[in-house]
Amino acid sequence: MWRKHSLAIIAAVALVSLTLGPISAVLLRAGGLSALGPADFQALRFTLWQAFLSAALSTALAIPVARALARRSFPGRGVLVALLGAPFILPTIVAIMGLIAIFGQRGIVNAGLSAIGLPSIDIYGLHGVLLAHVFFNLPLATRMVLQGWLAIPAERFRLSATLGLSPWAMFRTIEWPLIRRIAPGAFAVIFVICLTSFAVALTLGGGPRATTVELAIYQAMRFDFDLGHAAALALLQLGLAILAGLIALRVSHIDGFGTGRDRLVPRWDGRGWTACLGDGLWLLAASAFLLGPLSAMLIKGLPGLLELQSDTYRAALNSFTVALASTALCMIWAMPLAHRRGELLSLASIALSPLVLGTGIFLMLRPFVNPFTMALPVTTLVNALMALPFALRILRPAAEEVDRDYARLRQTLRLSPLAWLRLVWLPRLRRPMGFAAGLTAALAMGDLGVIALFADPDRATLPLQVYRLMGAYRLEAAAGAALLLMLLSLSMFWLFDKGGRVNADP
Repeated sequence: MWRKHSLAIIAAVALVSLTLGPISAVLLRAGGLSALGPADFQALRFTLWQAFLSAALSTALAIPVARALARRSFPGRGVLVALLGAPFILPTIVAIMGLIAIFGQRGIVNAGLSAIGLPSIDIYGLHGVLLAHVFFNLPLATRMVLQGWLAIPAERFRLSATLGLSPWAMFRTIEWPLIRRIAPGAFAVIFVICLTSFAVALTLGGGPRATTVELAIYQAMRFDFDLGHAAALALLQLGLAILAGLIALRVSHIDGFGTGRDRLVPRWDGRGWTACLGDGLWLLAASAFLLGPLSAMLIKGLPGLLELQSDTYRAALNSFTVALASTALCMIWAMPLAHRRGELLSLASIALSPLVLGTGIFLMLRPFVNPFTMALPVTTLVNALMALPFALRILRPAAEEVDRDYARLRQTLRLSPLAWLRLVWLPRLRRPMGFAAGLTAALAMGDLGVIALFADPDRATLPLQVYRLMGAYRLEAAAGAALLLMLLSLSMFWLFDKGGRVNADP
C-alpha cells in the first residue's frame, strides 16, 4: 500500500510541476501579469458559452448513439465503433477541411439546398464552432458512455428479463444510474477541451465576437508578444478547467454495478420495432455526420499519395516513434493516478494553453541545452501530458470499481502489489486500457503543438509536414500527407483498441 501511494505522489508531483513550471517560466520572463481588458471578458463569455453548449450537445447526443451500439449486433459493428472515433483523433485543421467540404459555401449540403431552392447555411460563427466541436467530441463522449455500458454485468440484463421489466423500468434501474455516473465526467472533459479551442475558432469563428480565450492568448503572443497578458489569460483558463472538474466530480456518482462472471448474454431489451427503428436512425445519422467529412478527405487525398516524397515519410516515422513513446509514458503515468483527485489534477494539463506550455518549456531548456535538439523528446512528454486526462477519465471508473469490489479479496489472499497488478488489476482493466492507449497513440500521432516551436526540417512530424506543404501551396501533396496521417492514426487506434473491444461484437 505504501508503494502504491508513493507512486501516486511521484506521478502527481510530476504532473503539477509540468503544469505550473512552464507558466512560472513565462511569468518570470514577462515580469508579472497584465490586466485584462473588455475584449478579454468578451472572449471569456464566448468561450464559456460555446464550451457549455458544445459539451452539452456532444454528451446528450452520445447517450442514444452509445445505447444503440451497446444493444445492437450487426455485421461490421466493430469497424463502425472504431471509425466513429476517427474525428476526435484527427488533426484539427485536416478535419475542418473535411467539414468545409461538406458544410461550406461550396459544400455538398449547400449544393443540395440550392438544388431544391432553399437558402444556404453559413458555417462561420457560433453555429460553425458548435458544429465542429460536436464533430470532434461526439465520438469521444460516445466511446466513454459505451465503455460504461459494456461494463454492466450481463447478469443484470438477465435478471431484468427474468423479472419482465418494462423498457422504462430497465432504463430507470440500470441505464439511468450509468448515465449519472459517466455523463458528468464526459461533459467536464469535453468542456475543458472546448475551453482551449484554437484552430476551430480561428478558422470558423467568423470575427471578434467569436474569439476564444485560447485565440486571445495566441494574439497576445504572436502579434503583441505580451507574455504577461498571455500568462494572465492562461491562468484564467486553468482556473475555469479546475472549477469544471470540481463540479463534475461533485455531481458524478461512482457507485458501480457490482461484479459478474464476464459472460456475454444477449440483450432482451429493445426488441420492439420502434426501438429497432430508433436505434437504426441514431446510428445512421451519427455515421453520416461523422463519416461524411472523412469520406470527402479520402477522395481528395488519394491522388496526393503519389506526390509524397522522402521527407514526408521521414516525418511519418518520427510521428510513429513519438506516438509509441507517448502512449507508453501516458499509461505508466495514468495507472497510479487512476482516482478522483488524480483526474482533477490532470484536467489542468489540457486546460493549459499549448502555446504557453511550449513557450515555457523553451524558456526552461534554453539555459542548459539547445531546445531544437530536444524537439522530439519534448513533444513526446507534452503529448503524454495532454492525453493523460482522457486516459484517466476512461480508466478511473473501472479502476475504482476493481478496488471496491476486490479489496477484501486482496486482503484475504494477501496479494503482493505485483500479483494484484498481474492477476486482478490489468485483466479487469484490459478493455478501458486498450481504448485509452489507442486514443493516446492517435492523439500523439496527429498533434501539432510544441513541435511547431522546436522543430527543424530533420525533426518534423507528419502534422507539421502537412502544414509545411500547405504553406508551400503544394495542396495535392498536402492532401495526400493528410490522408496518410489519417490512415496511420486510425491504424494505431485500431491496434491498441483491439484489446478494448473485448465483447464489442456479440
